[in-house]
Amino acid sequence: MNDPCQDCIKWQHYFKKPFANRALFEYNDAMRAYMKQYKFLGDYRLRNVFNRLIVSELKAMRCPIVVIPVNESTLQERGFNQVLGLCEGIQPVNCLRTRQGKKESRQSEKNRSQRLNADQPFELIDHESELIRQKTIVVVDDVYTTGTTIRHAAGLLYRAGARCVKGFTLAR
Repeated sequence: MNDPCQDCIKWQHYFKKPFANRALFEYNDAMRAYMKQYKFLGDYRLRNVFNRLIVSELKAMRCPIVVIPVNESTLQERGFNQVLGLCEGIQPVNCLRTRQGKKESRQSEKNRSQRLNADQPFELIDHESELIRQKTIVVVDDVYTTGTTIRHAAGLLYRAGARCVKGFTLAR
């Protein structure tokens, strides 16, 4: 196992459960341009750029996969969940959904402080929790920025009985 990064060390004070994230790539200018075209401009064909690699990595983990959900208004606007697109070919456990209520601004529009102080955006779909109890779960997201989103999901999964939760992202 690799030594934790500085971000993970900082998080240990706030997030008491074991958690580590593995990112495949650095979030650099090229990845920023890719995400803009894929996620924000809606070029769904771009999911194929990383799909085979992501699916191969996730299958090798041999764990239930939970994909970070998008809220209903984002799904309507964009037409797809970008993380599900990247994971096409994997059957995720559908145990999280975004909380109903007022639409918050997009994560990409928030600064670091706003992201770190964000309220829990997810809720557990109770009838699916049996699929995660006492298992190691991998939570998948597209980009790890502050770690807040993926840890919100991990916290719920731990509360639902997951033995261990790990993060997996395309970029960080």
